[in-house]
Amino acid sequence: MLTSALTATFGLGGGALMITVLVLVFPPAVAVPVHGLVQLGSNGGRAVMMRRDVQWRFAGWFIAGGVPGAFLGAGVATLLPEQLLTFAIAAFVLWSAWSPQPKPEVRGRVQTAIAGFVAAIIGMVTGVGGPLVATMLRFLPDRRQIIATHAVVMTAQNALKAVAFAAFGFVFASYVPLVIAMVLSGLVGTAIGGRLLANLPEKSFRLGFKLALSAIALSLLWTSVFPA
Repeated sequence: MLTSALTATFGLGGGALMITVLVLVFPPAVAVPVHGLVQLGSNGGRAVMMRRDVQWRFAGWFIAGGVPGAFLGAGVATLLPEQLLTFAIAAFVLWSAWSPQPKPEVRGRVQTAIAGFVAAIIGMVTGVGGPLVATMLRFLPDRRQIIATHAVVMTAQNALKAVAFAAFGFVFASYVPLVIAMVLSGLVGTAIGGRLLANLPEKSFRLGFKLALSAIALSLLWTSVFPA
């Protein structure tokens, strides 16, 4: 509930907090796929609740590019140096958070599909999806559009991840009750976060959004330099 409220308010951050808590309870081999399935339900619920604010044209082209990217990323995941790639992503997220915002008119279909393709590859290889996608949505003029569109894109990406984990033999059945409970409580958190979002000034949202991105990026930098 708390992590969903955080994500609904600032657009991201809840997923990173959730995986941290799950790893305290489960081994990583279980925590990661369970996290993906919970995120699928959480983002799906958020997408439905905020569907009027979704920028469907952008989301559609982004997801279209992400489908082949996800399969390619799954195929090459074991071939790339994860530490180096994680470091590069963290640096990219920091740069994107504080760089001048691009103008909306520069976002064409091809560029959007390519962005989805790249984000899907990186998300499958490193597990870092939300913050990277969020940086690509900063051009949207309204905070509700950012959060709603982010939810739709991440729903699609997490659905692809769930299919991949199942294909590799992970059995979700034992964890379905836990996932359902977390998704339902996450919907409550989304409703709470949505109310906070409605009352949050645009300037405060933008600052909180950048700070959340930066905190996650710095955490990734630490992980890449000092792996567990």
